[in-house]
Amino acid sequence: MTHAAQLVVEALQDKGVQYVFSLSGGHITPIYQYLENSEITIFDTRHEQAAVFMAEAWGRLSRKPGVALVTAGPGFTNALTAIANARLSNAPLLLIAGCVGLESNDKLDLQDMKQLPVIEPMVKKAFVCHKPERVYEYVDMAYRTACSGRPGPVYLELPVDVLNATPDEAKIKKTNTNIISKPCDSNAAIEVIELLQQKKKPIIIAGSGAWYADASKALLQLIELTGIPVFTSSTGRGVIPDTHPLCFESSLAIRPGAALYANFNADMVILLGNRVSLYYIFGDIFNKDATLVQVDIEPEEIGRNRSIHKGIVSDVAAFIDELNQIIEQKKVNVKEQFASWVSELKKADEDSKKQAQEQWLSNVVPIHAMRVAYEVNQIMEKEDDVVISDGGDAQIWMGMTRTVKKGGTYLDSGLYGCLGVGIPFANAAKLYYKNSRVVLFTGDGSLGFNFMEIETSIRKGLPITIVVSNDLGWGMIRHSQVLRMGHPVKEGTYIGNIPYHKLVESLGGKGYYVEKPDDIKPAINDALQSNTVALVNVMTDPDTISPGSVALANLGGYKA
Repeated sequence: MTHAAQLVVEALQDKGVQYVFSLSGGHITPIYQYLENSEITIFDTRHEQAAVFMAEAWGRLSRKPGVALVTAGPGFTNALTAIANARLSNAPLLLIAGCVGLESNDKLDLQDMKQLPVIEPMVKKAFVCHKPERVYEYVDMAYRTACSGRPGPVYLELPVDVLNATPDEAKIKKTNTNIISKPCDSNAAIEVIELLQQKKKPIIIAGSGAWYADASKALLQLIELTGIPVFTSSTGRGVIPDTHPLCFESSLAIRPGAALYANFNADMVILLGNRVSLYYIFGDIFNKDATLVQVDIEPEEIGRNRSIHKGIVSDVAAFIDELNQIIEQKKVNVKEQFASWVSELKKADEDSKKQAQEQWLSNVVPIHAMRVAYEVNQIMEKEDDVVISDGGDAQIWMGMTRTVKKGGTYLDSGLYGCLGVGIPFANAAKLYYKNSRVVLFTGDGSLGFNFMEIETSIRKGLPITIVVSNDLGWGMIRHSQVLRMGHPVKEGTYIGNIPYHKLVESLGGKGYYVEKPDDIKPAINDALQSNTVALVNVMTDPDTISPGSVALANLGGYKA
């Protein structure tokens, strides 16, 4: 044993970690020294924020902690925004940060700061290791904390002198525990079935908890046994394919389809690993007389914002399995009971989508952004095609449009609404799904946050396609200002016509400039076939207001 830093790498290898997303720095060089010739690949980015975004996306796609490694001080602070995003998306993530050595505390050493109190409120748990002999233990603790129970980001701080120290081998404990536990409340399952038998209009909303619990197979069996219509949300999009006859796509009320009608009219709502948040107007969007059942691995989520009639602390997949067993054993037959409700939702779905056709098929110039989202959705028709969305209005348009056929193939920033996730997320998706096509649909404003990660895409050989809805600036803020004040404040909402396609060409990629609706599809198809990083710069109408802009102007702290 040379240095304690070797224990960090050994612990990560024993956890099966394939990649560490990082930007190098002096306080983590001891770890780099042992990563260099290890089984783990260092994936180096241009900014620590991008490294942590990549780790988040990796965690959300793989359902195992993505690992990010950043240096002290500014490297640490650069990571914080991405950590906040991961916290609200419940992504399993391990952030390892170097820091000033213990013997240098309060000596005004390079990049000295108190990191732990800054990040502790932002993560699931924060650890600091002061003993070189215990480094392996701490990596094990941090990693399993990130993925046990409700997943989330975990922080591990390693002072540089601890990393450089030579541990006493007799005192080293190589603890390596993998927790595979699926707690289930069997009695509650019986009660839920009894409630269902009394209802005529139930819906299921499967959220991120259904994805992390790997509940797709069990949920598919449940809806086919019972005929209950299902909606999906957040990272749970695709746990049941949108193309399944009982799946009515996203649960978001602003999306064309049956969600708004279902939320207003359902007499029972079963939330499976899904939080009652802004997405459901803090619970107010559900029928006030509906019976609400909430199943979640995290007790604190049950009853947030809305009284829950039956709150159940359970693993989502295990609970659904229990429901299926009881239904089969007791020969529960409720399909006919819900058949007319399913027909009612199909009509609501058709009627709503008819109203959206004008936007999806719009031929106006400047181009309607929803037409661009429509073309992306039509082209990315394969089950394993991956679409990432980033931005304000851009994320809304794609969220209103994307047909998700498989879990883990659609990502956006989630509830934190953080701009700039797009390119790092797309890079992580292409790294994880090497044989899948990956398209990022992004606004022009959000594109700028981590633009140099396009150079990372090119350098690492990750041929992603970027489709930019270029409305000349910060569209969602501009539109919400129009709704609030009657006009936008030009400074801070307008950027102008930046030739992003040419910037990508200057980095070695391929660029396209689109001003007419009929040119969108050929440009995207050519970009996907180019086998390189390509950007399609689509000029969209700067005055088109999305439902997201309306919500921003009228909800919560933004209410006029």
